[in-house]
Amino acid sequence: MCLLCTTVLVASISAHEQPPAPSATELLSRFGGAPNGLARHEYLSSVMPLLSGDDKSLAQQLLATVDSELGLYNQAMMAFPFDNRIAPPHNTLLPGPDQWRAVDAAEAVAELAAKRHIVMVNEAHHDAHTRELTLALLPRLRALGFQYFAVEALSAKDADLMHRGYVTDTSGSEYLLEPLYGEIVRQAIRLGYTIVAYDPEDASIADRDTAQARTLYDKVFAKDPQAKLFVHAGYSHIDKAVGNLGGGIEPMAIQLKRLSGYDPLSVDQTQFRDVAIGGLDFGFYNAIASHFTSEVPYVLRQRGGDTIWSSDPKQHDVTVILPPAFDSDLDVHGIMKSDVLRREVVLPRLPFDASRRPSWLTLGDKRVPYPISAEWCAGQMPCVVEAHYPGEPDNATPADRYTFLHNSRSRNDLYLYPGHYRLRAWDATGKTLQQQDVDVPSN
Repeated sequence: MCLLCTTVLVASISAHEQPPAPSATELLSRFGGAPNGLARHEYLSSVMPLLSGDDKSLAQQLLATVDSELGLYNQAMMAFPFDNRIAPPHNTLLPGPDQWRAVDAAEAVAELAAKRHIVMVNEAHHDAHTRELTLALLPRLRALGFQYFAVEALSAKDADLMHRGYVTDTSGSEYLLEPLYGEIVRQAIRLGYTIVAYDPEDASIADRDTAQARTLYDKVFAKDPQAKLFVHAGYSHIDKAVGNLGGGIEPMAIQLKRLSGYDPLSVDQTQFRDVAIGGLDFGFYNAIASHFTSEVPYVLRQRGGDTIWSSDPKQHDVTVILPPAFDSDLDVHGIMKSDVLRREVVLPRLPFDASRRPSWLTLGDKRVPYPISAEWCAGQMPCVVEAHYPGEPDNATPADRYTFLHNSRSRNDLYLYPGHYRLRAWDATGKTLQQQDVDVPSN
């Protein structure tokens, strides 16, 4: 069902009649039937006040995914306030700067990967910051001989992907519509990786990891026993021990090791990340992030040695820490020394401008801000402004996008590599409002 139809339906109901809350089935159906991300955002925003309990939690999760897709990265984190980070084991001693130092995660992981045949990096699906490291690792691992790149969100039905060179809105799941995820696949293809779709579309939760591991083995190691494989996956699929998936499920990493004979290098970056955008995050994240400084994802290397810290070596070989989205998200005086593994998130801490885009979007100063304004919307609010690479169509995942929701006088920035782009503004029906070619200079 299109958003325009939904909007007309809602408008036709009198102010004294509140429409019934949609069931979870109806919610998913209307969400999936909306023509684009902005339409999905409009629909979810309209029904959110009607929902409660599990249905509201589902809608919040969907909204967070859409916000991320629309370039509203702060809003994505704030829309889904569920803190799904797994606390380190209670006997874990958190590292301090006297014995550990921060080093670039991409460089450190590449060093560890030199003698491996499988590298696995995970992500939190609604937190696009967890895609920065994979993007940085692609050229480094390719230089080490890694020739296969496995993408969890990709559908095997997109047979033309490698020839085309970029993902579109029919390439797989909703996650691929987020600009950084699209950039990951685009650059992997340019670097010469063979892209591997491995996530089953019809497996149950209990069977999913088994199907993932079997697909990776069949598509890669059964045909090329000496292959080197880089896997981008979600959350606990990269775990090296049973537990986090529940129900005794063996994670994909365990099963692929058994099938291939290769022990994966497991890199977790979903645990130590900033979930309190515009707020305070007391506990294990704050206890580490307030002591170390980096503009890019980092790991901790032991001073005087080569040991890379892992918060739970049974599960992961490497723990990556993501810098806070904003410096104000950390409270250096608020570390809970009596219980540093406790989680206590306070949202929001006012004043906070959610429209201010996070600084990590520069990707370590590789991309530069390009100013845009709501004037691109030609008086039609809300609207999306996005930048496409030359030769790529409207339904390709763009290099970056931002969505103006309310204020027709708003200004913001796209973050782009220097080069030539086609800028396009469009509304919730998908109609193009304005477009023009632009050149983005280097700083």
